Amino acid sequence: MKIVVIGGTGLIGTKLVKNLRQLGHEVVAASPRSGVNTITGEGLAEALAGAQVVVDVANSPSFEDKAVLEFFETSGRNLLAAEAIAGVGHHVALSVVNADRLPDSGYMRAKVAQEKLIQESKIPYTILRATQFFEFLSGIAKSGTVGETVHLSPALVQPIASDDVAAGLTKITVGVPLNGTIEVAGPEKFRLDELVQRFLSASQDTRKVVTDIHARYFGIELNDYSLTPGDKPRIGSTNFDQWLDRQAKAA
Repeated sequence: MKIVVIGGTGLIGTKLVKNLRQLGHEVVAASPRSGVNTITGEGLAEALAGAQVVVDVANSPSFEDKAVLEFFETSGRNLLAAEAIAGVGHHVALSVVNADRLPDSGYMRAKVAQEKLIQESKIPYTILRATQFFEFLSGIAKSGTVGETVHLSPALVQPIASDDVAAGLTKITVGVPLNGTIEVAGPEKFRLDELVQRFLSASQDTRKVVTDIHARYFGIELNDYSLTPGDKPRIGSTNFDQWLDRQAKAA
């Protein structure tokens, strides 16, 4: 089966491409780096020729409200139009848990817009909504840093390893379209402030986390339901300590 992975050179895309190739599929790792640009349309028709499945894991280079919305809307329209012409039978997309419940975030509004384009197209689809990745804990700490302290909310989170997200996408990609949305999350819940402090300590980072219920998370104020999945998510296999151990061995 020919599968095109849009954003195939990124964090999730690289892992997904490897998984799919190990299963014996013909996989195109598409990105501007490989001459496939969903914003300009460059290389799209050629990449999608003969493809049965397209997986979109591309991300916006800018998270500024206007730019990120333009990216996902333009990319989504161009990609879906090219898929319709190519006769693609399954569109798979990676999104974010609770994107539609966090309208104060420009990024979440953009992901909702992307999902709407997919749902309104005539191409069979499956959307995988994931919780935050363990790999982004460093960026979360940076976003809340003031001097030598990190100001973070104590809201509940249920983060997941990127390997588990890629594994979930692999199963969806080789399966039948659901014309619906699936959630995936890690096996453990944490308080965000406590989790980031554990991460910093494990990384020998001397910054200290300050708990602040009003601390903003990339522009939004959190509660215990903001970053946690619904009742029946698919659950990844990697817990936080296992992920930390893998990071240490990789380093």
